[in-house]
Amino acid sequence: MQHAVGSPLPPPHQPGHGPATGWSPAAHHPSGPPPGAAPGGPPPPAPGFAGAPHPPGTAPHPQGAHPQGPAPHAHAPAPQHPAPAAPQHGAVSQHTHAPGAPVPPTPDTTGHIQLPPGGPVAMPSPPPGTARADTGATTLAVLLIGPAGAGKTSVAKYWAEHRRVPTAHISLDDVREWVRSGFADPQSGWNDHSEAQYRLARRTCGFAARNFLANGISCILDDAVFPDRPVVGLGGWKRHVGPGLLPVVLLPGLEIVLERNAERSGNRRLTDEEVARIHGRMAGWYGSGLPIIDNSQLDVPATAQVLDDVLARSIASPPQW
Repeated sequence: MQHAVGSPLPPPHQPGHGPATGWSPAAHHPSGPPPGAAPGGPPPPAPGFAGAPHPPGTAPHPQGAHPQGPAPHAHAPAPQHPAPAAPQHGAVSQHTHAPGAPVPPTPDTTGHIQLPPGGPVAMPSPPPGTARADTGATTLAVLLIGPAGAGKTSVAKYWAEHRRVPTAHISLDDVREWVRSGFADPQSGWNDHSEAQYRLARRTCGFAARNFLANGISCILDDAVFPDRPVVGLGGWKRHVGPGLLPVVLLPGLEIVLERNAERSGNRRLTDEEVARIHGRMAGWYGSGLPIIDNSQLDVPATAQVLDDVLARSIASPPQW
């Protein structure tokens, strides 16, 4: 029986015996017809044989150069058939490896990164001597305090986006509004329900800040913390974040706050009376020892620059609170 050009020949076998051990037609013709079936065309070349490059110094078999197999009753010894070689010139199959070559390691998958746990944030170390602290390259935890309309969120976002080290911004109002059904809006009245959601949001912010800081990411938080409400005041923030939290008060004039509040919409917009009441209570921060920025005449970039200056002084001489 004549075989396709380039295909290996089956070894002879004795009458009444199957093919020689170690040789399988399927191994050399995986897509060929079963034995005894009429061939429907030449089978596709197996890897390393037909169509594969020939090793240097050897010539390909010409068409029809394969001799016929020995007669059924011939007693010639079975020829040895070496294992198919891998394709040459680097054309190794995706599922085959050259003999003796190391098997490439399986690529790592996600989900195995060990993150350090968060802990209380410590006060950043002041620079040696009289040098000014480089706040742009220091990992910090900052709390920006101010009334509604003070520009806390805008300044915090800008400051976080323009630092040289990774920095996150967390707004307590945003976290509190994660509650979509059953949200206790403080504008509808301050009660046990709204206070519980406030405390939960503050604790969530503190947990996030600790984990950001533990992984080398600075964090700036913003909240309307009242100086005359210790129950929801700075003590809770210090407890949830750590003693290294740097509070800064943003307190523009009342007319500026009213103008900015008028540009708001939804539940973020307060009545003028409520804005004036909150602004008056925020004035209690004067004399508290916390740094205060009056950004009445400053735009957002200029306020962020002043914030950097204030933080540099806070690192050198931490505020007592």
